[in-house]
Amino acid sequence: MLRALILLALSCLLSPAFADERAQTQQQLDSTRQDIAELKKTLGKLQEEKAGVQKDLKATETDIGNLEKQVEALQQALKKTEGELERLDTEKKKLQSARVEQQRLIAIQARSAYQNNGREEYLKLLLNQQNPEKFARTLTYYDYLSKARLDQLKAFNETLRQLANVEQDISRQQEQLLAQRADLDSRRQALDAERGKRQQVLAKLNSDVKDHDQKLQAREQDQADLAKVLKTIEETLARQAREAEEARKKALLAQQEAEKRRQQEALAAARADKAEKEDAEPPKKARTTLGPMVSSDGASYGGAFSAARGKLPWPVNGRLLARFGDARGSDARAKWDGVMISASPGTQVHAVHGGRVVFADWLRGAGLLVILDHGNGYLSLYGHNQSLLKSAGDIVKAGEAISTVGDSGGQDAAGLYFAIRQQGRPTDPAQWCRG
Repeated sequence: MLRALILLALSCLLSPAFADERAQTQQQLDSTRQDIAELKKTLGKLQEEKAGVQKDLKATETDIGNLEKQVEALQQALKKTEGELERLDTEKKKLQSARVEQQRLIAIQARSAYQNNGREEYLKLLLNQQNPEKFARTLTYYDYLSKARLDQLKAFNETLRQLANVEQDISRQQEQLLAQRADLDSRRQALDAERGKRQQVLAKLNSDVKDHDQKLQAREQDQADLAKVLKTIEETLARQAREAEEARKKALLAQQEAEKRRQQEALAAARADKAEKEDAEPPKKARTTLGPMVSSDGASYGGAFSAARGKLPWPVNGRLLARFGDARGSDARAKWDGVMISASPGTQVHAVHGGRVVFADWLRGAGLLVILDHGNGYLSLYGHNQSLLKSAGDIVKAGEAISTVGDSGGQDAAGLYFAIRQQGRPTDPAQWCRG
């Protein structure tokens, strides 16, 4: 019976702590689920932006490919034009050489004809008409020769004119092609710059998506861990409730049995007393004095915690880094449900009031954590410790060292997380501690 009563008392002491931890865990779990939903929404937007940038990048690179083809075609056309120009230049040089040679030959022929016959021979032929047939043949010869020379000169001049026209056309075409190539080169540089910019945007989007993916995975892992902790706490509370109910039933049954035995013993004693009275005179009746009823419920250490508002000492000496209700970091939704006190690593943390240790272990978000139960639903919490000096179940006095200051739980600097719970609800420690 005594063991059952002790188990029932411990369950009553531990249940508020587990219930408070379950409420904290459930709150963290709801916050994590909300963060995951927002991260998924942000991730979806990033994926849409990434798809849009990739679509633009595809169009830009396709345009660049088409321009590359056009530039290549222009380069081939320029090479062909340059080759044709070289060929025409070579032909022009040949024709010019031929023209010079022909002019030289014509000059030689003219000098030879003049020297051999000259104007004197021609006058002789005009004055001497003794041989008319020879005269006619000579004139015809001179005419043919002159005509041939003129035709040859006309042909050379026409060829040179055509070559000059062709050269002008080629030069004009070459200038046009060069201008087109310069324009295309400028467009290609602009598109290359645009592609580089979009590639930078795409790289940033990829980095953002990767970062959000990692955050989402971390949040989902936190959600799984919190769900596991919550399930463990709920199972523990359910088990404690079952054990408490079983202990209550056993205690009630034992009490009923004891009462039954007492009644039976009293009845037997009454019967024996009656029998004795029948055989002899009854002795004087003795006076009986009954003591007061006592109970272990409501036991406190160092006085009632509810009467200590504004009188408690702080657990460590230091400066307040965060006050109750302040925003935690950049997330305005997260509020401090306690205070953060700056202190050197290894500084001893003292219990602000006497009580029983109901939790002394590592907890995500709080690091090495100590929870004291002060009775009547009052709890004090001490987190981010470097080491724990007490274990669950230990009874501590006010001012007794329970842990040392640290930076466990992922803190950047050493400090103590200190919080007070009243019936599972956070309350401002500054209203309980002096000064």
